[in-house]
Amino acid sequence: MRIAVFTGSQAGPPSHQAAAATFATDLARAGVGIVYGGGDVGLMGVVADAALAAGGEVVGVIPQHLVDDEVAHRGLPRLEVVQTMHERKAVMADLADAFVALPGAAGTLEELFEAWTWGMLGLHAKPTAFLDVEGFWQPQLDQLRRMVDDGYLAANRLEALGVVHDAAELLAFVDGYQHPARKWTPPAA
Repeated sequence: MRIAVFTGSQAGPPSHQAAAATFATDLARAGVGIVYGGGDVGLMGVVADAALAAGGEVVGVIPQHLVDDEVAHRGLPRLEVVQTMHERKAVMADLADAFVALPGAAGTLEELFEAWTWGMLGLHAKPTAFLDVEGFWQPQLDQLRRMVDDGYLAANRLEALGVVHDAAELLAFVDGYQHPARKWTPPAA
């Protein structure tokens, strides 16, 4: 099994770095591979280094322009260089069995929400979750609950989005995951 990990290219506070390292180490020790954005910066680099140090499989997927900017992790046994950010996300989705967002910024949200939306549209049936470090994702979850309350998001879609606090909870969530029916279904003939 491989988990696509979306997280920040900035390091964030030391407590987030420690949580990211523990999470990646625990996934590696459980025999779960990590697919991530291929960088050696920020929490991305923390995740990759911790998983590699624990003997885990780490696959990086990075667009050429970020390789040119010298943010590619040179210590990865497998680094796939693609041309665009769109291609990066598609390759990561193909390589992963589930998706999780650690703390990050706009790119982290965009990656997770695209993966989650693809599931709603029936493009895959893979689990998607937030790793909620120190309540980091709670304001975002409040906004998602507002979307449900105002009728923009079906409650079952939000219920299918995992909120976990460590690798063991993520793996239990993935193991018990039941994907909701497609958002849009063709009319009966």
